[in-house]
Amino acid sequence: MFKIELSAYSPIGDFSKSKLQFRHLGAIASLVFISLLYSWSGLPSHHAIPNCWEGFLWGIANPVIALDRLASIVAIGLLSAGIVRGTWVAASFVLATVLGMVIYLFWLNLPGAEIAITISSMIFGTMLMLTNRPNWLILALLGAIAGLFQGYSDGQSIVGAGIVPSFAYILGVTVTQYAVAMSAREIGNTISHKKINGILPRTILFVGFALCAMGIVFLKSSLN
Repeated sequence: MFKIELSAYSPIGDFSKSKLQFRHLGAIASLVFISLLYSWSGLPSHHAIPNCWEGFLWGIANPVIALDRLASIVAIGLLSAGIVRGTWVAASFVLATVLGMVIYLFWLNLPGAEIAITISSMIFGTMLMLTNRPNWLILALLGAIAGLFQGYSDGQSIVGAGIVPSFAYILGVTVTQYAVAMSAREIGNTISHKKINGILPRTILFVGFALCAMGIVFLKSSLN
């Protein structure tokens, strides 16, 4: 009696992984598209957030409207792929973002947030191009620092809003960042299976290089 087994490298297995990868890419693209449509009325900092629903929608939109913020979220998701306790790396970034927004709401000063966001994109991009990445604890710490500054910057959008709209905004930001980071992590897990003899796939190298290039451009803009 013959037994048929599908290995991780079978054509059907590869097809399933590719299908899952496209689903996660579609989820990120959908969030970006919805956010861009909602941002046509202006950025949240340009007008008050009057109610809970507006706060939640702006929270969903804000992390992916700015390319430098989106790059950091995607990068932390890709970095958390294929490592032990990688979920904690992504979670530390998301939780630190919430803390950063709370810090801003309590009028505590955290200078250089925009510069820190661009520098973190460059650091994450460089790490993506490394064959041997740091320990998950180091990545979680770096992710938390980056998330803290990103949350502080995001908190500027809810100055003057009520308690309930502010809470809804923070919830929306958390949902979007978690969805994007975990989708990027799943994509990274799929790509990492194609790693042969310690050589990184070209996709990861290209993304790392692109993040570094974007970080340099945004850093130059922040310093001007």
